[in-house]
Amino acid sequence: MQNFSEIHALMKSDLVMMDEILVNRLDSNVDLISQMSQYIINSGGKRIRPLLLLLCARATNYKSDNHHSMAVVIELIHTATLLHDDVVDNSSIRRGHETANELWGNAPSVLVGDFLYSRAFEIMVEPNSMEIMKILSKATNQISEGEVLQLLSIKNANVSQTEYFEVIERKTACLFKAACQIAGILAESNKNVINGLGSFGKHLGNAFQIIDDTLDYESNSSVIGKEVGDDLSEGKVTLPMIYALENTKGAEKATLSNAITNADSSNIDNIVNILLSVNAFEYCRKVAKNESTKALKFLEVIPNSEYRSALQLLCELSINRNS
Repeated sequence: MQNFSEIHALMKSDLVMMDEILVNRLDSNVDLISQMSQYIINSGGKRIRPLLLLLCARATNYKSDNHHSMAVVIELIHTATLLHDDVVDNSSIRRGHETANELWGNAPSVLVGDFLYSRAFEIMVEPNSMEIMKILSKATNQISEGEVLQLLSIKNANVSQTEYFEVIERKTACLFKAACQIAGILAESNKNVINGLGSFGKHLGNAFQIIDDTLDYESNSSVIGKEVGDDLSEGKVTLPMIYALENTKGAEKATLSNAITNADSSNIDNIVNILLSVNAFEYCRKVAKNESTKALKFLEVIPNSEYRSALQLLCELSINRNS
């Protein structure tokens, strides 16, 4: 296996089943809910989080079919967070498409996000596993904490790398972790395997978010499906800027600090040149690579198989992507 399409080919039947359940469970007799839900789900995206659950379930030799519904839960929770994020950030573009709040307004977006959360919780009780419910309810709580922590650091040029990791571990990595753990629970794996899968997911989630934050400065809008410098224009302080602020002084440091304080991306070309001059992107990719290497180490808790190979490939693709 060498690319993402091969992973999708391996998991085709599982993904088809998951999509069928997703479409079915999004159905509502409130037309606006159905309309907005379908738009959001069909707006693209890699489906990395539910794919992780499906792959980990296969890798731990799970034989039943509850993993399809649990993958749907993961996707619904993630999609709900995106809806709410776009309202908070006042975003107009995601994945190259207009956001739901741009099309329908903030109030419907928040309320449909609430619907997706509540539908996810409705489905998650079906396996009748207190362990799964604990993991998912904790993860949902942590995501909210991560979003609030990020909000508190808006326009703050003094955010540290430690504080940055506190945000991304809650905002992103915890749902990656939950997806992997749930697969192990469904397969009735031992604690060592469940914990190992959770650690794999956490470090992969960290790596994935670091690359996302790097691409916000390093890529171009046609590739990443949003405007370059979006994080900066929203006042978000991510690893490339944190590292650059640590490694500049004088006029360059002042340029970066002022851009953050004023949430101003109008000088983005100059800012990117400063980031390049201190090798900020190289540093971020090195940190992401380190997280990916940690993730791969934890995969040793499961036996060799084509599914474990696919999980290993996901690690590599997550840090080598350009979108």
